[in-house]
Amino acid sequence: VHHAKFSIYMMARVVFLHPDLGIGGAERLVVDAAVALKSQGCSVQIWTAHYDPTHCFSETLDPELPVVCVGDWLPTSVFGYLHALCAYLRMIYVALYLVFLSGVEYDVVFCDQVSVCIPVLRLSRLRKKVLFYCHFPDQLLTQRKSTLKKLYRAPIDWLEERTTGMADMILVNSQFTAGIFAETFRGLRGVQTDVLYPSLNTRTFDQQSSEAQGLEGLLPEGTSCLFLSLNRYERKKNLGLALQAFASLKSSLPPGQSAGIHLVVAGGYDDRVTENVQHYAELRKLAAQLDLEDVVTFLRSPSDSLKVALLRGSAAVLYTPSREHFGIVPVEAMYCRCPVIAVNSGGPLESVADGETGFLCEPTAEAFSKAMERLAREPQLRGDMGQAGRRRVQDKFSLRAFSNQLHGYIVKLS
Repeated sequence: VHHAKFSIYMMARVVFLHPDLGIGGAERLVVDAAVALKSQGCSVQIWTAHYDPTHCFSETLDPELPVVCVGDWLPTSVFGYLHALCAYLRMIYVALYLVFLSGVEYDVVFCDQVSVCIPVLRLSRLRKKVLFYCHFPDQLLTQRKSTLKKLYRAPIDWLEERTTGMADMILVNSQFTAGIFAETFRGLRGVQTDVLYPSLNTRTFDQQSSEAQGLEGLLPEGTSCLFLSLNRYERKKNLGLALQAFASLKSSLPPGQSAGIHLVVAGGYDDRVTENVQHYAELRKLAAQLDLEDVVTFLRSPSDSLKVALLRGSAAVLYTPSREHFGIVPVEAMYCRCPVIAVNSGGPLESVADGETGFLCEPTAEAFSKAMERLAREPQLRGDMGQAGRRRVQDKFSLRAFSNQLHGYIVKLS
């Protein structure tokens, strides 16, 4: 009997519900979670409202990890407005389809980003367990400048809080987010949240080492010290800070020393997203104004192997967003033995060990360029910080730790 019970636990059937399966941090987490549970013996499917096999993480192309896309015919906005409402309707449709039309058997649903599908999941004949992963309260990710926008958001915000509270278990991606969650959802005071740090799927990084592409042809001849900014082309990521800090560094070094330094600004870019297109143009313009055109290279949506080559070849990663909810980039950098210079707020306070695996700085060009100068001048420090970063990731952010913790939650629920 004991054995039979154990095998039922092992084979929990988990369905992931995610709005748009692109290549952001939230998608990385969902894919890692699916791969982790599959490796623990669960059967897994990912359901989404948008999936493009040419703009996705490679793991989702594996036929062993089924991705089901429904409702992509529904609009994502109405004349450029009502994005949130459309996202809600699309996810409600996905949930209705799963519960009433699909015939799929499952024990636990893992959903994230959009909590409004939870009451729909409650409509299923046999009540299934729901795990909600909160990357950050959605209502804090939007501006409300007009009265109209405030009126439009009020019911959506109310719904977000009410439906989030309907989950059987709520996980968050950092202590920082746990604090914000408690501040934002006042009505959920008694609700317990557990921290499940995103993990790094190191396999991608280890594989790339064999096919590590060189950076020849990408960087100017004679580049001896490379800095890297890695983040989606979004204004809230504050990428201009990397350019300003680099300009400040160039002017503070004597001409002989500043000759070989170069900056690469790389990040996720999607033609469908107006902000990506606009912000890329803004940053190129800023680089021209700062007279950095010859010493900065811009890359849009670099391949995984190029990203790894850049991380391995850089003196430091410049991580510029403030109050970032978790931020996987510093963890990726540390795993590649690359020091991290990040803003001293949000997730990096938990991922980066200041003075040991990198530097946590005020979000000013001056503070960043000081840290950059130290790393540019002291190769020994770069090496030590790189090694310490690698060890930190293996201890705190390994896929195994993430996988065991998440599987424990699934077993508890099922």
